[in-house]
Amino acid sequence: MTEFALNQVKLLGFESGWIYNTSRILEGRYVQLSERLSTTNSQINHFALGPFNPVKIKSESMKNRHQCLHWLDKQEKDSVIYVSFGSTTSLTDDQITELANGLERCGEKFIWVLRRADPNDVFAEADKVKKPQLHADYEERVKDRGIIVRDWAPQLEILAHTSFGGFMSHCGWNSCMESVSMGVPILAWPMHSDQPKNAFLISNVLRIGVMVRDWEHRGEIVKSITIENAVKTLMASQEGKEIKMRAANVGEAVRGSVAEGGASSSERDAFISHISR
Repeated sequence: MTEFALNQVKLLGFESGWIYNTSRILEGRYVQLSERLSTTNSQINHFALGPFNPVKIKSESMKNRHQCLHWLDKQEKDSVIYVSFGSTTSLTDDQITELANGLERCGEKFIWVLRRADPNDVFAEADKVKKPQLHADYEERVKDRGIIVRDWAPQLEILAHTSFGGFMSHCGWNSCMESVSMGVPILAWPMHSDQPKNAFLISNVLRIGVMVRDWEHRGEIVKSITIENAVKTLMASQEGKEIKMRAANVGEAVRGSVAEGGASSSERDAFISHISR
């Protein structure tokens, strides 16, 4: 990982442009700042081409759909929380217990992707890369309003489903872009790397999310009451309604940006012109 980063630094100065998986709709002022910081003589171009993920999801045939999607079809609009922390995060047994209790106590419907981190990932602690365990009767207790997914889940299809009202996420950038482009607000729980900055952008700048855990408390177990309160803030408060409205508006703008004449579409045309010179 370090060698990869060092090689990137060595190549600085040879490039004629930078490509970003973002949209000027989301981070236009920061892209403009990067443009101003580029020296006049370097002639560095900055292209915000995102989102790179599809913004329209094709419907799969009924027989090919993941089982959780059939359950979602039966739920009300904006009524379900999606909980997933990606493939580079391992929660301790104590944290899993607190999260399970928080989801149970909040009273909201949820889909929780509970799988171990990639054992080859540099961020996964070796002693924690194991199959996560829940109390024996937990799934039975929450079966009427919660589903535990222990393998891969079709995240884009899930986020695009109308039943979703929020995404509890580690705030990896791909997950942020997928959630934002689908208009789904985020319960931000950053774990490492760029995630704290992403979480701040979501919750404090764009104001389309709720912070579950501040980065300054990263060494502490997040208690079930904190998780419960964060979910209730998003799903059952006036503040949550306003966050959802902003998220929906931002999602619509981001999806529009990739259409012909939109901000990201125009960036793409400029990029093609640049490399075709």
